[in-house]
Amino acid sequence: MRITVDIDETVLDELVKLTGESKKSPAVSKAVVEFVRRKKASEFGRMLREGAFDFQVTNDEVEKGD
Repeated sequence: MRITVDIDETVLDELVKLTGESKKSPAVSKAVVEFVRRKKASEFGRMLREGAFDFQVTNDEVEKGD
């Protein structure tokens, strides 16, 4: 999907360097994908800490399965 966004040139140049991409569009795409991945991981961690999942397995049983 194509969109138009205004991004400060300095920030965009830094983004290109940080992502290791040689072009701006792939750098922005990579950054957006990483942002979404991290947000999802953070939300999953929060849900785990709050007990949103009911696992009926003990730690010993989990370690035995490794």
